Amino acid sequence: MHLAIEPLTRDAFAPFGDVIEAADHLSFPINAGTSQRFHDLARLDPGEGGRLIVSIFRAQPRRLPLAITMLERHPKASQAFMPLAGLPFLVVVAPKGEQIDPAQIRAFLAQGKQGINFAAGVWHHPLLALHGESDFLVIDRDDAAGNCDERPLDQPLLLHVEPNPASQAA
Repeated sequence: MHLAIEPLTRDAFAPFGDVIEAADHLSFPINAGTSQRFHDLARLDPGEGGRLIVSIFRAQPRRLPLAITMLERHPKASQAFMPLAGLPFLVVVAPKGEQIDPAQIRAFLAQGKQGINFAAGVWHHPLLALHGESDFLVIDRDDAAGNCDERPLDQPLLLHVEPNPASQAA
């Protein structure tokens, strides 16, 4: 089964969480006009009794096509990723729930200035860097009791880039 990649937009990603980006968002000048604040970009949720922490994850690049064989979720809290290298990356997600419906899995191409915040319980693939080793600022829950469930897929999904119809017409 194939999984096509779609552009990452706020509307398309809304069922899974937030897109974190400065474009087209509430903003206003601060610091005597020397900075622009893009306000309230994501709903960070530490979960009941949780504590948010800030980390850096370093992801190794992946090559496409790539077999997606598992997804994970963080049932107690949200998890936000913001790329630090300015490089595009892929986001593979499925809706919250106890089961993963392969027909509901989606893949998004995030641009290097876009981050994502997975809502608590949303199934997702671990980081998928594309064009080189990439660092990500991560905000998630610190929980000694654990906050990560992994689930293998019954059948792998092949993640690939669709040919561009415009390039084939030439």
